[in-house]
Amino acid sequence: MSHVQRFDHVSITVKDLDAAAAFFVGLGFEPEGRMVLEGEFLDTVTGIANARTEIVMLRSPEGGTGLELSSFIRPDHEPGSPDAMANELGLRSVALVV
Repeated sequence: MSHVQRFDHVSITVKDLDAAAAFFVGLGFEPEGRMVLEGEFLDTVTGIANARTEIVMLRSPEGGTGLELSSFIRPDHEPGSPDAMANELGLRSVALVV
C-alpha cells in the first residue's frame, strides 16, 4: 500500500461564501484568491451538469494544507439532510489523486 505524499487542500461547499471566508480569516487563514469556475472540469468533478461555482482559496500562515470554500451559483442550493446517505450529492464528489 502506498502512503500519502502530499495533501494539498480540503474543499467545503458553503451557502454564504463571504461569511464562511470571514470566519476562517478570523481564525488566522489567509486568502490566496477568489474565482468563478464552470465548464467540463467542474461538471466532471462534481457530477453536476452545467454547474457554476465561486471559490475562495485560503491557507494557514505557515503554508501547508489549504482550505477551498465554494458556493454554487448553479444549480440552486438544496438544503442538506442529516439522514443523507454517504453517496448523496456533495458527499460523493471527493476526489483522491495518488
